[in-house]
Amino acid sequence: MVVYAMLKKSVIYVGNKPTMNYVLAVVTQINQGYSSIVLKARGRAIGHAVDIAEIVRNNFVSCLDIDDVRIFTEKIEDNGFSKNVSVIEIVLIKN
Repeated sequence: MVVYAMLKKSVIYVGNKPTMNYVLAVVTQINQGYSSIVLKARGRAIGHAVDIAEIVRNNFVSCLDIDDVRIFTEKIEDNGFSKNVSVIEIVLIKN
């Protein structure tokens, strides 16, 4: 694992926009000099984040590797009710 404090890092939150919007965001961040990109998604967008990571790695930026994948649960408060939502963080690092 790499020490993240020394890297220029960017976080991209994945939602329900078209896949290529996020792919373009990742490629843009890499071209701007970021050496680490974190794709973060919650709930139904988790599969979307995995697709984005693989499309970027296989078709656009072959020098990216998956450094870490973190999965956890966040508690969301909404109108006095709380619910648990699954979260994934995919850390892409330039090699």
